[in-house]
Amino acid sequence: MGSQSHRLSARISAIPASPTLAVDARAKALKAEGRPVIVFGAGEPDFPTPDYIVAAAQRAAADPKFHKYTQTAGLPELRAAVAAKTMRDSGYDVSPGQVLITNGGKQAVFQSFAALLDPGDEVLVPAPYWTTYPEAIALAGGVMVPVLADETTGYLVTTDQLEEKLTDRTKVLLFVSPSNPTGAVYPPELVAEIGKWAASKGIWVVTDEIYEHLVYGTAKFSSIPVVVPETAERCVVLNGCAKTYAMTGWRVGWMIGPLDVISAASNFQSHVTSNVCNVAQAAALAAVSGDLSAVATMREAFDRRRQRMTTMLNEIPGVVCPLPEGAFYCYPSVRALLGREIAGRRVETSAALADLLLDEAEVAVVPGEAFGTPGYFRLSAALAYADLEEGLTRMRRLLSTAR
Repeated sequence: MGSQSHRLSARISAIPASPTLAVDARAKALKAEGRPVIVFGAGEPDFPTPDYIVAAAQRAAADPKFHKYTQTAGLPELRAAVAAKTMRDSGYDVSPGQVLITNGGKQAVFQSFAALLDPGDEVLVPAPYWTTYPEAIALAGGVMVPVLADETTGYLVTTDQLEEKLTDRTKVLLFVSPSNPTGAVYPPELVAEIGKWAASKGIWVVTDEIYEHLVYGTAKFSSIPVVVPETAERCVVLNGCAKTYAMTGWRVGWMIGPLDVISAASNFQSHVTSNVCNVAQAAALAAVSGDLSAVATMREAFDRRRQRMTTMLNEIPGVVCPLPEGAFYCYPSVRALLGREIAGRRVETSAALADLLLDEAEVAVVPGEAFGTPGYFRLSAALAYADLEEGLTRMRRLLSTAR
């Protein structure tokens, strides 16, 4: 008989809860107790799903043809619409057969690594990185190799840095632009340079394009397989409806790639979840087939907020924050505040500082430990403008007392 300590597998026991969702849950629990907590943690738009998308789902729910199993890889009409949307939005010409509809972007992430990695294969991951990537890589048997960028470079990695980390075990480069958590957007010339480097090394590129429509100012979104067509035969594109159409709860994402990868991932999905909820797929069909006016409204609000947030963060002594060019996050360095005393406590880590902020200022942020770079915070701009200003005012009031 095994001991109690081995009730769970080592593989699953090693997976922590999502740090971003944990911060959100703790903040919501405090709010439920009546405390006026302002939450900068959630990575989701604070807008409702557009009415025409909801109406499509309501019609689908009443249609008996959607009450049964459908094809694992997705409704044929949705796969075709995603292929058409991809051509429209990024210029990438793919067939419907190259599209697999998944239960949100997270399933697309996991299945991509599951399809590509054997035990010990290495994945180059620019850091800071989204919290789910390391866990998906580890579950697939891979080894994450972080490639560190910081605020001095606008959180952009170079091909020289990638080359330094390349080994004979390197199988995949993970590329994310616009970035969660930093909001960094790679300029087209750097996208081209990185794509050509990956192609020359014969490694795969998994590129997460979920924030493709949330770019600001002069920044421009560029898709690696479009800029560098020779990467296409070893490229998997990840995307979904969540951020563009305020559909985080609907759980519809997709992966696009070579036919053999999509076929293998579809076989895997057939044993894990089967088809994505048909009602949600019908909603996604309305979303990707429609125009982009919904995201234009959100982008305008996020643009205003990210500028105000960056200004207010940089007014706090010891905090340094580049202006994010994409997504809806700011990622300030708080390293200069560590090792100092704040509100009677000596604070040594950004995780401890985040706890202090929640306890003393009733402001919830996600510490950089969650993204592979201690000494930073991630703040989401997906909250009301007045709450944003109030939360940052509370932060400044508390952090300015550091000594």
